[in-house]
Amino acid sequence: MKLATLSHNGASLVAAIDETSQTFRPLLIGDTPVTDMVWLIENFDASTPSFAYGEPAALAGATFLAPIPRPRRNIMCVGKNYFDHAHEFTRSGFDSSASSIADSVPKAPIIFTKMPESVTATNRDVAYPSPECTQLDYEAELGVVIGKPGLGIKKQDAMGHVFGYTIINDLTARDLQATHKQWFLGKSFNTSCPMGPWLATSDEVDGANLDIKCWVNDELRQNANTRDLIFDIPTLIETLSRGIELLPGDVIATGTPVGVGIGFDPPRFLQSGDRIDITISGLGKLSNRVG
Repeated sequence: MKLATLSHNGASLVAAIDETSQTFRPLLIGDTPVTDMVWLIENFDASTPSFAYGEPAALAGATFLAPIPRPRRNIMCVGKNYFDHAHEFTRSGFDSSASSIADSVPKAPIIFTKMPESVTATNRDVAYPSPECTQLDYEAELGVVIGKPGLGIKKQDAMGHVFGYTIINDLTARDLQATHKQWFLGKSFNTSCPMGPWLATSDEVDGANLDIKCWVNDELRQNANTRDLIFDIPTLIETLSRGIELLPGDVIATGTPVGVGIGFDPPRFLQSGDRIDITISGLGKLSNRVG
């Protein structure tokens, strides 16, 4: 099932998306529309649905919000999780976590977070964090949404905790990242986490084998598959849950493949007016313009 949070007739609602017919059907409890995606995730039971569907309506008459417009906790992110990107990042000179190319591939997942307020939707403008910043970069990523809570989750049980998947653009102010020698400030500013357009439940797609592509102004920059992750989804869930109880609605951004702006010589940072389009198999297209 493809689930989205939409704005329709002045109200927000959670809806099932039919990509073929370009329609949506609101999810209802009785006659009341479901308005909170996290609530739905917490109460979702595919085998015995407790909700009904409203009448179909055209997507053209609605606006996509982020699937989880304001996560309850920070988005958990993974750095340098594709081999080729790990190498390009170290070569770029922006990597404070490796001293040489030989040290560029991490031995354990590198984890950082983005503030909930950083989330924005498809077709919304994104912006530099301040006029002083001049090095805005894109990072196409698969987002994993947790559906079942857990602490100390083992790899063999991890996929049972996954509710679904979405697209994330982990926008980064590289100059802030370099200045502060850490990743939080450069990755957590407002509009730095475009997410969407929808969330596909885990029975819809195989998170371990999804094509991920990113274009800037119609130029293909990133083209990879999630099977190339250094640390796969079960490993990430096991790692994160060792001391943190994962909760329904938590979002994990699994890392970006090779082809980001700092990987070019010279770097190719985003400019005002640039458009970034990201697709992942079965998850639609996330599009944003730099305002």
